[in-house]
Amino acid sequence: MKRYLILEDGSSFAGEGIGASIISTGELAIQTTNFGYQEALTDPTNAGKILVFTSPMIGNNGINAIDYESIDPTVKGIIANDIALNISDSENFEDLSSFLKEKKIPAIFKVDTRALVHRLMEEGTIKASIMDTNDEHAFDQIKALVLPKNKSAMVSTKNAYASPNVGKTVAVLDLGLKHSMLRALSLRKVNTTVLPYNVSPLDVKNLRPEGIIISNGPGKPEEIVDKIAPILDHFYGKYPILGIGLGFLVLSDYLDFELVQLPQEFNGINYPVIEQNTNAIWQTSMNIDQLVLPDSVKMNMNREYFDLHSELNAGFWNIKDKIVATAFNPEGAPGSHDADKIFDYFLQMME
Repeated sequence: MKRYLILEDGSSFAGEGIGASIISTGELAIQTTNFGYQEALTDPTNAGKILVFTSPMIGNNGINAIDYESIDPTVKGIIANDIALNISDSENFEDLSSFLKEKKIPAIFKVDTRALVHRLMEEGTIKASIMDTNDEHAFDQIKALVLPKNKSAMVSTKNAYASPNVGKTVAVLDLGLKHSMLRALSLRKVNTTVLPYNVSPLDVKNLRPEGIIISNGPGKPEEIVDKIAPILDHFYGKYPILGIGLGFLVLSDYLDFELVQLPQEFNGINYPVIEQNTNAIWQTSMNIDQLVLPDSVKMNMNREYFDLHSELNAGFWNIKDKIVATAFNPEGAPGSHDADKIFDYFLQMME
């Protein structure tokens, strides 16, 4: 079935439709990962996005139960050069087409993704729709639609829940966390309680945590910082605090560091960062559109991490104030596990 990706600037790309046959509108985002499409599709940080995969083909590995980053994906669609329609028969895997229909996600393949990526590189953020036509009425529809804000409120858990274990107790503020983060904590025997983004300081205090994590998630820090600031006002400097992704941006904003908008959002697994003290280079997974201007970091950090593309600050930690924050996802998934020792640094602060 022929379907169209239409852009708010009046251009369109034709291709073959697959998955759900619904009309969907979202923000176009380049996804540079060469593997791990399931993790990208189910990552809550991609809420509201139409993902454009730069990999020549996706879908050949199928979908399995252990690589979900959330049970109910919140992406608005996917665009690909090619999608594998068949996989080897196995009860443990589901083909991508069936998964997309089940989760009500539309997709288009046989699209010139190289031309589309060039357009995105030139214009930055673009609103787009997946539709059955590319006529004047379709363009009128996309221009009239307003994309939602404060997406963290949409994807955050509504009720607290536990991920029990036998070690240190950590409270996680859910701005759109990935299951992989909970797996990384569980491997370290961390006893985790996941809390809504708007939890009160008293509710956190009553858990008697030994550390706090502000998770990754979608959206802008200014949309969420007023909900997280009361938690930081109460616990900053008292409990170890780890910020990841959006959590990194919120913590940086709270500390009055200057955030710099990236020319193009980092969304993939191939972003190298250098650790200032050791000159070690880590290959990291990022899903973020802002980093920190190094000159705006006015406090002494024990370690800092810099993105090699932009030379902007992509992470820091300070033992005195008990803070660790990274723009990159330490758990990878998909991606390298070079940075997973960040969790170990955080746990050491609790000793």
